[in-house]
Amino acid sequence: MLSSFWTGFIDNIVDEKDKNPTLYSLVKQLKPIELTESKIVLGCDNAGFAMLLNKRAPLIEKRLSNYTGNKLRLEIVITPKKKRKEEPLFKFEPSIEDVFSKARLINSFRFDNFAVSSSNQVAYAASQAVSKTPSEAYNPLFLYGGVGVGKTHLAQAVARKILETSPEKKVLFCPGDLFMNELIESIREKNTPRFRRKYRALDLLIVDDIQFISGKNTVQEEFFHTFNTIVSSGGQIILTSDRSPKEIKNLQDRLRSRFSGGLTVDIQAPDFELRTAILLIKAREKNIQIDIDLAKIISDQINDLRELEGTLLSIYARALTKDGKITIGIVESHFSHEKDNDIRKFGPSDVIRSVCSYYNIKLSHIKGPGRSERVAVPRQVAMFLLRKELGLKYEEIAYILKRKDHTTIMYGVEKINSVLIKDSVFKQEVDRIINSLKQ
Repeated sequence: MLSSFWTGFIDNIVDEKDKNPTLYSLVKQLKPIELTESKIVLGCDNAGFAMLLNKRAPLIEKRLSNYTGNKLRLEIVITPKKKRKEEPLFKFEPSIEDVFSKARLINSFRFDNFAVSSSNQVAYAASQAVSKTPSEAYNPLFLYGGVGVGKTHLAQAVARKILETSPEKKVLFCPGDLFMNELIESIREKNTPRFRRKYRALDLLIVDDIQFISGKNTVQEEFFHTFNTIVSSGGQIILTSDRSPKEIKNLQDRLRSRFSGGLTVDIQAPDFELRTAILLIKAREKNIQIDIDLAKIISDQINDLRELEGTLLSIYARALTKDGKITIGIVESHFSHEKDNDIRKFGPSDVIRSVCSYYNIKLSHIKGPGRSERVAVPRQVAMFLLRKELGLKYEEIAYILKRKDHTTIMYGVEKINSVLIKDSVFKQEVDRIINSLKQ
């Protein structure tokens, strides 16, 4: 149980590879020894390493606390290092795991643990087709949808399947912002030929969150030629985004045309049944025993898939402090604790009234049919706050705001989410509205 908890934590901070590679590298070498409600004991193999880790203890403790939902104190102990067996000199071929790692693939993103329902079955079928006949089925394959719907999972599953069959293939998974940063660095160092050799010789290139290159003319120019070179030489392109090619602003028309030239698939948010199935899959992967009825209770409370996994791990951490078994009492205790820490003294009408007041529009406008930007943006802000601050379901928000379809609410919430990440001024506006509600 302890080892599965630690493996889950390592998978959870895999993004640190790019943001803080030193921290990720250090943490990955630690071995879990003991876990209590307030402390975790981790082992390393020498005193120098322990000293280095102790300097970074506050940062590691913060990541652990975010992961479990409980404040954990970190204790480092020195454990003897086991001698490694000498391998024969003639064994020089990389293992399949080395091949996956070089392609930047995450172990948990596979076809066999991807839950399928009506919301993603087209994307799943298309991804499988590409994995069997790359560059022949759909090229490019463009997957788009909201946060946590499985775009990255499917894209990496394709890469994994291709490498399992043909490990000699040149495959690379690349976040859109990393492609941009590497290009900028190569220009700064006057080494663009090396950059081009790296990307244009690939058999499969996956670019995650391709929308990040929008508005960057030099990056778009380079990607256009990279795209053409790979496709013309028989390679496969897979792209993911939070919106369709038509909706990506400041994207060159020739790139928009290329992106739309293959198969474009919209992946919808998961319904209750799919969330439950995904929760059970995550539990099985981490060797967490949970009854299906308890999984349903959790899935009914949580809509976001990433939050769903985090909630499962937080509940499991509570169970570990007892006998390791997840019970109805532990689940109820978790959600009651969350509610106690998140007591709201305002309701839906307060949220809508504050938004109308801030943007100086009438209540009848925000609930009306008007689609001008002056009304549409405040309406989407209201959707976002009703969802994030009050935890209302999409259907409930649609009813309150007199929208016909709850998918409109989902789109509005995701749009505000994406703008908040990129626009600090807009984030300050939304924060002011939230603060006015809490006062």
